[in-house]
Amino acid sequence: MSKAKGKKPQRSGSNVFANFDQQQIQEFKEAFTIIDQDRDGFISEKDLKDMWASLGILQDDKFCADMCKVSPGQINFTAFLTFMGEKLQDTDPEDVLHNAFACFDVHNTGAINQKM
Repeated sequence: MSKAKGKKPQRSGSNVFANFDQQQIQEFKEAFTIIDQDRDGFISEKDLKDMWASLGILQDDKFCADMCKVSPGQINFTAFLTFMGEKLQDTDPEDVLHNAFACFDVHNTGAINQKM
C-alpha cells in the first residue's frame, strides 16, 4: 500500500478546524468576536457578563465564572471552536430540524401555534 508523499495522514479530531467547513468557521469567528467584548482575543468572565448585558440579561459573576470553567485555560478562538464542536456533536443537521418544524407548521406561516 503506497502513501502519497508530502501528506501526513490526519487523525480524527486532531485538528478542530478540519471538523468544519469555511463558512461554519467564519460564523463561529463572528460569534467569538461578538462575545469577546474587549477584543483581546480571549473570552473572559467580564466578556460574558458584558455580552449577556448587551442582550438585556443581567447575569451574576458566579454564572459567568461557571461558564468559563468549561475550558482548562484561557478561551481563545481554537478553544471556543473545540467547545462548539463538542456541543454540536450528535445534533441533527439543519434540514432535519427544518423538516421537523415544517410538520407542525401546517399553514406554512413560519410559526407553530402554541395550542397544538
